[in-house]
Amino acid sequence: MEKLKVGLLPLYIKLYDDFSAQMRPRIDLFYEQITEAIRAKGAEVVTSPVCRLTKEFKATVAYFEEAGVDAIVTLHLAYSPSLKSAEVLANTRLPIVVLDTTPTYIYDAYTDPAELSYNHGIHGVQDMCNLLRRNGKFFRIHAGHWEESDVIDRVLASVKGAKLAKKLPSMRVGMVGEPFKGMGDFQLGGRKLNKLLGFTTIDFDMDSQYEISTAEAESEYAYDAVRYDVSALTKDEYLERVKVDLAIRKWVEEQKLDAFTVNFLSTSKDNAMYYMPFTAASKAMRDGIGYAGEGDLMTAALVGTFLSQYNETSFTEMFCPDWKNNSIFLNHMGEQNPNCAVGSRYVTSSFKYTDAGEPMKLVGTFKPGKAIFACLAPQAGNKFTLIASQVEMLDTPADNRHTGGVNGWLKPAKPVSDFLEDYSRNGGIHHAMLVYGGDIEVVKAFAEYSGFGFVEI
Repeated sequence: MEKLKVGLLPLYIKLYDDFSAQMRPRIDLFYEQITEAIRAKGAEVVTSPVCRLTKEFKATVAYFEEAGVDAIVTLHLAYSPSLKSAEVLANTRLPIVVLDTTPTYIYDAYTDPAELSYNHGIHGVQDMCNLLRRNGKFFRIHAGHWEESDVIDRVLASVKGAKLAKKLPSMRVGMVGEPFKGMGDFQLGGRKLNKLLGFTTIDFDMDSQYEISTAEAESEYAYDAVRYDVSALTKDEYLERVKVDLAIRKWVEEQKLDAFTVNFLSTSKDNAMYYMPFTAASKAMRDGIGYAGEGDLMTAALVGTFLSQYNETSFTEMFCPDWKNNSIFLNHMGEQNPNCAVGSRYVTSSFKYTDAGEPMKLVGTFKPGKAIFACLAPQAGNKFTLIASQVEMLDTPADNRHTGGVNGWLKPAKPVSDFLEDYSRNGGIHHAMLVYGGDIEVVKAFAEYSGFGFVEI
């Protein structure tokens, strides 16, 4: 997981330094306390001198840009006039997260009136946020007491979402074959996605020759044999098939890919994909590389983006509703992140779609637990909506009849009939990702900082 990097911007007013200089030691202490509170959550914090004047804000924002912070978190140490900071903040390429908090938890009828000077930052927040909106700068805001609420966690969820939003357009996504003809929900024609979402596509040369030595294949077998059940294949069957997987891995490494997609109809005994590389896809996700099936560049990039923060993220699809038990069967041909599964094992299966050989797969049952099910759905007018739902993956008997392939049952937060209606009503596509340990606030922040619509079902 890539560590979050926060630029913590302290806002103050020079008037108080000029006429109430005795305030600064406590003001500075509060900035230090917030810095340490964020660091205690595991984030790196880039700090700066307290900012009061436009030139100070300009210098600090430039410093944060140079430092490569994921977002600027603003902290009003007291009132700060917005015209000193708003234009600078509106013009930065960095995302803005507003932390609206004060040093003191209680401010009631018995509070010392002297506390007012230290606890009136909220109207500085209001001044600044109004100017940010008027200048067209998007921001997220989280209010609460820094010690007595979860406001620091909520701020960092927004920072994580902003970090993911920045990663998506930087993705390098590989394409093996062409998108599945006739599947329209994830396609926009040609490479229009590259322009709209910003990522780069790299095509796989189906005539390429990646030399895989016997020693490399043997090494992969030794690695897998102690981690997964390989008993369904002979060693020779494994070694023959794994060379295609290792060719994919070499391509990913050579091209510095963050994700890739394979259309199984592009495989053939006469090209480099003489077996469908199901296990290459599964182990790529295990190792942090995104994947989606059928030539879906968009979902591959989405999965790769979330894998950078959540290593238990997998490509998946809804297949069959279980109306009686209010759940939905998740499946795909043979691609699944083993970090998300229990009982992962190697199997072979028939392959009737092309003249490629009988492939091997690394499949298991999606483990029980809380997760986010989400997809990125193209909409009219070249817009996108991120559709997400907090779901429960059910505990499944080890002897269920579907263990020969990817399997697992999802229970949505509402009746299956309502969930499916809402999903398709909002344009949800048939390709999706499952994120264990995901935070819906992070997903929403990712969508908002990316400029996508957001729907929670």
